[in-house]
Amino acid sequence: MSDFGRVAVLMGGTSSEREISLQSGNAVLSALKNGGVDAIGLDVGTDFLEAISTEAVDMAFIALHGKGGEDGVIQGALEFLGIPYTGSGVLASAVAMDKLKTKQIWHAMSLPTPAYFTLRLEQDLGQVTEKDFPLMIKPVHEGSSIGMAKVGCHDELKQAFTEASKFDTEVIAEQWVDGGEFTVAIVGGEVLPPIRLETPSDFYDYEAKYLSNDTQYLCPCGLSEEKEKEIKVLAVEAFAGIGCKGWGRVDFMQSADGAFWLLEVNTIPGMTDHSLVPMAARASGYSFEQLVLKILEASSPSV
Repeated sequence: MSDFGRVAVLMGGTSSEREISLQSGNAVLSALKNGGVDAIGLDVGTDFLEAISTEAVDMAFIALHGKGGEDGVIQGALEFLGIPYTGSGVLASAVAMDKLKTKQIWHAMSLPTPAYFTLRLEQDLGQVTEKDFPLMIKPVHEGSSIGMAKVGCHDELKQAFTEASKFDTEVIAEQWVDGGEFTVAIVGGEVLPPIRLETPSDFYDYEAKYLSNDTQYLCPCGLSEEKEKEIKVLAVEAFAGIGCKGWGRVDFMQSADGAFWLLEVNTIPGMTDHSLVPMAARASGYSFEQLVLKILEASSPSV
């Protein structure tokens, strides 16, 4: 493990996902240490450049979620410092964090993603007609389902837009897909088994992800061999299409006719021992420690 040198696990930060990031970062830090890696934890704040420069690290394992960590900002800082890091680069991170840009690229590639409206001002709500409902409202640059809501009428749309606008200046209203929700993890070029998510909530929201005991994670996911191959191929195309590398997770809906619809890419998914990527890794025979080392290895210039 000495090939990795000294590794700084970057966690915390200042985004709305700070607490989840601290959980991910501490889990990764513990796994790296258990795997024999010389690792330290850094809670990323305004003094980050000074803090990491005084630690003489050889690599960074980014466990930051949301703005400032998953959007290319921290990646740009590490590029400037000449420190190799895990996951996607500056451009791909920025694009993946932007749900609107991601969908525009997928549309250009003729990949299936739900139709949508772009909402920047309240008057933009007028473009939505009654036949367009139900819709999913999403802040363009947030993660962990923060600020998201399902709406079925104009009154609900206005309320959801107002709430989502507290988190972002850009909001999308996405066509609702009624069906199964799936996620596919990619680590070091390996596509891990898909997971099916089942929740009594309208969708896989913040509560279903982090607070509820009723959410079910099915792996094996119940797809036929043919459909599982299809969703894996689509995940790789979507992941590569926006320039992602190293590791990440692609989220899908499956409509009643069996078609898969791309929702988004998470370039730094949750990494607690009960998160989705570790769950898929276990189904492939990887322990959490082995998974963390595999992510590091996929990004290391010397391994």
